[in-house]
Amino acid sequence: MRSGWCTGCRGLSVSVALSALKPTAGFKAGLRSTSKMKYILVTGGVISGIGKGIIASSVGTILKSCGLHVTSIKIDPYINIDAGTFSPYEHGEVFVLDDGGEVDLDLGNYERFLDIRLTKDNNLTTGKIYQYVINKERKGDYLGKTVQVVPHITDAIQEWVMRQALIPVDEDGLEPQVCVIELGGTVGDIESMPFIEAFRQFQFKVKRENFCNIHVSLVPQPSSTGEQKTKPTQNSVRELRGLGLSPDLVVCRCSNPLDTSVKEKISMFCHVEPEQVICVHDVSSIYRVPLLLEEQGVVDYFLRRLDLPIERQRRKMLMKWKEMADRYDRLLETCSIALVGKYTKFSDSYASVIKALEHSALAINHKLEIKYIDSTDLEPSTLQEEPVRYHEAWQKLCSAHGVLVPGGFGVRGTEGKIQAISWARKQKKPFLGVCLGMQLAVVEFSRNVLGWQDANSTEFDPNTNHPVVIDMPEHNPGQMGGTMRLGKRRTLFQTTNSVMRKLYGEADYLEERHRHRFEVNPALKKSLEEQGLKFVGQDVEGERMEIVELEGTPTVTEVGAAPLTLKSLN
Repeated sequence: MRSGWCTGCRGLSVSVALSALKPTAGFKAGLRSTSKMKYILVTGGVISGIGKGIIASSVGTILKSCGLHVTSIKIDPYINIDAGTFSPYEHGEVFVLDDGGEVDLDLGNYERFLDIRLTKDNNLTTGKIYQYVINKERKGDYLGKTVQVVPHITDAIQEWVMRQALIPVDEDGLEPQVCVIELGGTVGDIESMPFIEAFRQFQFKVKRENFCNIHVSLVPQPSSTGEQKTKPTQNSVRELRGLGLSPDLVVCRCSNPLDTSVKEKISMFCHVEPEQVICVHDVSSIYRVPLLLEEQGVVDYFLRRLDLPIERQRRKMLMKWKEMADRYDRLLETCSIALVGKYTKFSDSYASVIKALEHSALAINHKLEIKYIDSTDLEPSTLQEEPVRYHEAWQKLCSAHGVLVPGGFGVRGTEGKIQAISWARKQKKPFLGVCLGMQLAVVEFSRNVLGWQDANSTEFDPNTNHPVVIDMPEHNPGQMGGTMRLGKRRTLFQTTNSVMRKLYGEADYLEERHRHRFEVNPALKKSLEEQGLKFVGQDVEGERMEIVELEGTPTVTEVGAAPLTLKSLN
């Protein structure tokens, strides 16, 4: 692996004030005929976190491989307007879209699997739909009627889905033919009841030949008996039926392939044919999930059930997936990356970072080993209190091939990150800082090279004499949600002599997504550059420092970009 040192600022783009409460232009457009639109609803039972997002993405993938245009919608029953103010421990990472929407991380899977570009309205929450209905009531749109969950909330849900399903998401700008809808949570949750009722009505509104329900359920296999248990799935399907939805496919998540007898039992008790019971057991990588569905005849079932105009000469796209999955299983050499962060106990907090690393490792034919390091373990205070943890953390860091410091908020753990950055710079280890990671790299350089011992970000020390990272002028300090610099933005390279420019194929600019409130202080740019820290990439206005490279070491780079890759798995 090349030696390099690179960091990312809290985003590369300028954010426009987002109103997550206000539907986009596509939502406002008049309702067109959706007689040919096919809707596939993915629900889940028994437990959450069962893999509905990967199943939904995989269903979309195999349909797209047949020549269909596919879009996706994720429904989250929480009352939050969007995911922007969630703690990483609460709900994993916040995924940022081109339009600046702060959404559920499953939309990242949809974009990566399907090679599409979604908008904030592709993530529907209880908060959004209630706000939409309340705003209509305030404007008098309901003409004095008593506004109720049924029919007003349920009607609004159906209208939202039907309108958003028509918005083009492919580069060719063509209207989608299939909309895959994932309903978050599990069947029976009180929060999801309005959505279940909405889809109970919806299946009759759009007609049976245009609506299909996939129910994802857990088939546990207790180690005490080794027997695959079907009762949780039976109960889950029974509850779903009691709410008015009957599954067309029952997707069983299990550790091992389903026994034939187990499949037949689920078929009998859940009132579906054996071929409608789909096994998705644990596999070596998620790249194999679309292949599992294809092998079990899911495409052929959709062809019959939804009368889809599928191209029978299939499926070049799936051949690429098989090649990718096979290559993943054959990898021998390992590349280890130390991920130094605050939320390392919950890997979903860095989902996009991890996916980007996995894709990069696969591209260079290496297995990826991520060494998760809690940044507080690298701080001197840990040496005094828990020396074993301290030395273990430093051993992980020193044994890695490269170091990555991702984004974050709050002062906790920042000094540990600075320690890791300092070590990487001095050892000339490959280093990438994302978001806060770039800002702290500038802080570290200011302290240890320029001699500004109190250099800091005003986020952590508002009274520092050397504010190398400052609050952006447009940030609204009185409100947290939707006030950051968000969405896809363009960064212009300022020189041809740039490592990052070479990595982007000698392009004149790059476009990446951003999510941050703070920026490198432009007033200190000259002082930093005089000591060798070169800001080789800036925004289109030339006001924000977004790509930084360390002079004198040609493979040492800093880049500021949110970890939300714009590349698909295809």
